[in-house]
Amino acid sequence: MSVNADEDQVRAKLKQLRCHFTWNLLIEDTELSDLEIRAFDEIEFLDTKFNVGIHNLLAYVKYLNGHNKEALESLKEAEDMMQAEHADQSDAIKLVTWGNYAWLYYHMHRLTDAQIYLDKVENTCKKSASSSSYTIECPDMDCAEGWALLKFGGKNYERAKACFEKALEVDPDNPEYSTGYAIVVFRLDGINKTSYVGEAFCVEPLKRAIRLNPEDAYIKALLAVKLQEIGQEAEGEKYIEEALANMSSQTYVYRYAAKFYRKKGAIDKALQLLRMALQATPSSAFLHHQMGLCYRAKSYQINTATNWQPRGQDRENNDRVAKSAISHFERAVELKPTFDIAYLHLAEMYVQVGSYSKAEDVYQKLLRVRSLEEETRQELYFRYGRFQEFQKKSLVDAIIYYLKAIKIEKPSFIRDKSISALEKVVLRKLQKNAVDIESLSILGFTYKLKGEMNKALEYYERALRLAVNFENPVGHTP
Repeated sequence: MSVNADEDQVRAKLKQLRCHFTWNLLIEDTELSDLEIRAFDEIEFLDTKFNVGIHNLLAYVKYLNGHNKEALESLKEAEDMMQAEHADQSDAIKLVTWGNYAWLYYHMHRLTDAQIYLDKVENTCKKSASSSSYTIECPDMDCAEGWALLKFGGKNYERAKACFEKALEVDPDNPEYSTGYAIVVFRLDGINKTSYVGEAFCVEPLKRAIRLNPEDAYIKALLAVKLQEIGQEAEGEKYIEEALANMSSQTYVYRYAAKFYRKKGAIDKALQLLRMALQATPSSAFLHHQMGLCYRAKSYQINTATNWQPRGQDRENNDRVAKSAISHFERAVELKPTFDIAYLHLAEMYVQVGSYSKAEDVYQKLLRVRSLEEETRQELYFRYGRFQEFQKKSLVDAIIYYLKAIKIEKPSFIRDKSISALEKVVLRKLQKNAVDIESLSILGFTYKLKGEMNKALEYYERALRLAVNFENPVGHTP
């Protein structure tokens, strides 16, 4: 048989496997470096029973980066871990590891080695009486796929959620399935902003995961942050204190504890926790972003206390913390070039320190990004509108971007601020020109959005009368 025929046969078998090479894990090339850093950090600092999966993920990321030899080393670590630490490891994680081996050897043109691992998969599938020679259907396999999708970021979260839900249907009290499901719905809550004061979908899954994993400090930290977000800060702080008292996964607990204390207003405590976390994981984009947010908050405190006119020592302190915020935001986007919200915060700080050309560059970069989340895009348009209004002194461009923010109809605090800002801008224009038809129409639109229909009609009618008079001036026949 020809080499090509052999290769075609092997590839046909490989396509039947369930592993990282077949799960259609969506990620941009620019995110791979950050994902590799996060995988290393998790292996070293996150106390979990599920590390075999992280080694598999790391192997796949190394393959995507073109480092096949290093990818094999990661798979060897996963295999050694299965044998040494997890004698009772499920067949699913073995099949995922062997499937990754087979695919990697195939891409390295080592068909004989690929076939060795395909044979391992086939023999295991036969023992489990699977209907397929190269796949088994079981909740552990769904869980493994769920973890892989979860680690690969937001574009994969809905599919990850479906995987954990499928696993939980079979074994609803499984601690690992519950943990994975709780984490992914926590992340989805953050993206979709479905929670509001008093309610959040992910709270009950997080509490259930804690009941099944009472020593999991990381899950307690996530729950604390979410409880604070929905107005239950006192209960959240109890979970934060429990998590901090537990030595498990401390580097990761520090991250969310810092976020909790920053939002509580305890900025110095938050910074202390973040510095400890950065000592362990200095290349974490998340941590640098959180540091930037803390310094931004300190700058805001100084500015509000001095009515936005700091002088003397206050001015020096404000300059120092603003520069620190910028430094950490710059490092965050350097480590993770797709960190859109960090770019937005960076532009905001550039504006504050008067670096308008740098702010413009960042805004233009974000305006070119097509894959922005709705909420981020809405905030981008609002922030850029303010930049045009107050720094560029262009009321016309400010109106354009406030309208863009409003046309994203997702209800939010930023949308409400955009409506208010738009109203103020058009009122300023009307003070200069009371017969500006466009401004009258836009003002009517803002009142309509606010539900003030009588005022909306008044301004629409004024605009319409002016338009008619403009088209049919006195002394001319229509």
